[in-house]
This record gives sequence, structure tokens and C-alpha cells, in this order.
Amino acid sequence: MKKARLDIDRVAFIGRTYDEYMRIFALEESLLKQCPVLDCPAGAASFAAEAGRYGSDVVACDILYDLPPDELVAKGERDIRLIYDKIGEVPHLYVWDYYKNRDDLISMRKKALALFAEDLKRGIAQGRYVKASLPRLPFADNTFSLVLSAHFLFLYGDMLDPDFHKACLMELMRVSSGEVRIFPLSGLDLRPYRHLDEILFFLDSEGVDAEIVKVPFEFQRGANRMMRLRRRSTH
Repeated sequence: MKKARLDIDRVAFIGRTYDEYMRIFALEESLLKQCPVLDCPAGAASFAAEAGRYGSDVVACDILYDLPPDELVAKGERDIRLIYDKIGEVPHLYVWDYYKNRDDLISMRKKALALFAEDLKRGIAQGRYVKASLPRLPFADNTFSLVLSAHFLFLYGDMLDPDFHKACLMELMRVSSGEVRIFPLSGLDLRPYRHLDEILFFLDSEGVDAEIVKVPFEFQRGANRMMRLRRRSTH
């Protein structure tokens, strides 16, 4: 019998590239110019490094950013190998379109890690990589025009309870002056997050408008939607 989920027992320290972010969040470069932008949690993503080259101001935060850079890179390399092995057990759970095969996928993960590693020491000194842990972030209210959160909250929904999700979403809203985008909305088993209706009701009660938007990216089968959050207008 084929496995029905990606079988990992921890949040992997891997990352995506700028191009992947543009697709999974349906981003336009003009939106990124309305700086600053927060990537949380960023893991080993190269989005902050690459966006900076294009003139955007992106801050990346992650719970592991207090580790020495060499340790972070080594962990990233280990987790890339883990993902390579685990996806090999369940290739039927994925759409092999953007990535042609496992080797192509892993080459993208290695590219992101290499660009992240190259930028890390300089970025730490410049305050672009910040050690932080949801649901409490070390930023003032309304600091970022756009907040992005990829491959964490709902992806690991079976490890994180609804109250944690609610606290995280409200914290991301707190530090945003514009909008928050979350991707994906399904778990490692490809099923939609089972408390999504409860989360949407909660957000509505807190004055947050939530919109489910299709994006031009699908790797996990069916995982082609993001959540877009904005404060409800009082006018």
C-alpha cells in the first residue's frame, strides 16, 4: 500500500528560492518594493538574499538564527538529504511540473541554502536575519508592509494546535501594516488543515479579513492555495 503522507517528525530547516516565493505567494515585484517585508519563519530560504539584490528590503526571522552560521548550514544539508530520502518514498503525492524530478527539487533546495549561507554573516550584521520564535516576534506594531509565512503553520498542523495557530496569525498581523500571506493550507498528508473553518471564524471575530487565493504553483497535490489576511476597514 502506498504511503499517504510525507513521513517526517520535525520541522525541516530547508528553504526556497526567490522564484519559488514569487509563485507560491503570487507576488509581483511592485508589491515587494513597498518595503519592508518580513519572511517568517524563513528557514534556509534565499528569498531575503535574492530580493535584496533586486532592491527590496526583506527581513528574515527564524528560531534557529542564533546558531553559528556553520551549524545552520550543516543542519540545512542534513535536512535536504532527509527530504530527498523521504520524498523518494512518496513521489505519487507530488506534481512533477515545476520540479522535473527529485534531483531537480534537491538542486533548488541546495541553491537556496548556498545563497542563504553566502548572505548570512553580512545579513546578520545588517539586521536582516533575526532570531525570533512565533508567536512572539521582536518587532514593533505595523513594522512590515507585507508578511510572508511559508511551509510552517498549516503544513505541520498535526504537530501544532489551533490556539498556537491563532496566536501566530495574530502576531503576524500585529507586525504588518498591510497584509499577511500564508502558504500552504494543507498538511504533510495533503489534506486541508482540519481546523481551517475555526481559524477563519476566529480571524473574522478579531476584525481580520481572510481570503483564500489560488496561486500559480503546485507541488504537493492540491496545495495550490494561500491565505491572504488584511485588517478590516473601519470606514
